[in-house]
Amino acid sequence: VTGASFVVFNGALKTSSGFLAKSSIVEDGLMVQITRETMESLRQALRDKKDFRITCGKVDAGDVKEYVDICWVENEEKTNKG
Repeated sequence: VTGASFVVFNGALKTSSGFLAKSSIVEDGLMVQITRETMESLRQALRDKKDFRITCGKVDAGDVKEYVDICWVENEEKTNKG
């Protein structure tokens, strides 16, 4: 679990790159590089206020995966106050 001050979603990742998605720490935030199709799905999930999971890593990496989960919560007391 990584806490971040901000998140940047970059929808310019090419499917030919060999990655499902890539995430990296940038200063005190998180940058997630995703494909255009994943960006469209993410935007729809945000509009619908639905949870969304982005699987990061190489396409052929097998079981070694990293996830970026976007979760809607009802109890704000457990979230970052900053």
